[in-house]
Amino acid sequence: MVRFEGTENYVATHDLMMAVNAAVTLERPLLIKGEPGTGKTMLAIEVAKALRRPLHEWHIKSTTKAQHGLYEYDAVSRLRDSQLGDPKVHDIRNYIVRGMLWNAFESDAQSVLLIDEVDKADIEFPNDLLRELDRMEFYVYETQQLIKARHRPLVIITSNNEKELPDAFLRRCFFHYIRFPDKETMEKIVHVHFPGLKKSLLREALEAFFEIRDVPGLKKKPSTSELLDWLKLLLAEDIPPEVLVSQDQHKIIPPLHGALLKNEQDVHLFERLVFMSRRKPG
Repeated sequence: MVRFEGTENYVATHDLMMAVNAAVTLERPLLIKGEPGTGKTMLAIEVAKALRRPLHEWHIKSTTKAQHGLYEYDAVSRLRDSQLGDPKVHDIRNYIVRGMLWNAFESDAQSVLLIDEVDKADIEFPNDLLRELDRMEFYVYETQQLIKARHRPLVIITSNNEKELPDAFLRRCFFHYIRFPDKETMEKIVHVHFPGLKKSLLREALEAFFEIRDVPGLKKKPSTSELLDWLKLLLAEDIPPEVLVSQDQHKIIPPLHGALLKNEQDVHLFERLVFMSRRKPG
């Protein structure tokens, strides 16, 4: 059996690799939680690459219903075609739009199905998918078809913990929480994206980044993806490492901090704390 061991583009911890492989072995959905920007969505993409499986991505919105993942009946198009006298109107199958679960079920090879940000939808959404995820089949009433999965897909479900998920749904999943990377892991992640980055710039950038994350009271802590955006800007603007540790009172927060701090309250909070720390006698 092929096992997931990370990829050259994705730094996976030992625990995360074990979680993916456990979900494969148990044939259960893998529920991934963690802060936004910690690579939950990217995990599904890299797992599909590593296991050489097709990927089907279902990105959930607040208006998404479980039925959308199965199929939708396009009654509006059928009515329009009927008014225009289109002969295809007599075959209802022309107006059945397949959802991502249907595509995954019909895949010729075992696929990876990403259900991204499941907690954005209505609280009933996860429960409405229980039968389909358990039995790997569903019924199309308009055409009287039973759609069965040719191969059971590896289902990866991500959540930002915005709302509690139902117990019945949780019981059916293998769960893993992606902890925020420590400095050592973060260095590995940065190296994947910026292999030629100078050690001095990396050291000072990480120091500034984790200093910001440690500020108590931040509304939104900067994430891994925001650190990578910031480093890209620092390189593009050719910012020297020493600027990141400047003692100049006019530069009390890092340059291009708009990549890290995403609201004015957090900017003001960080400015105030840094200013106060620099007024203290050494």
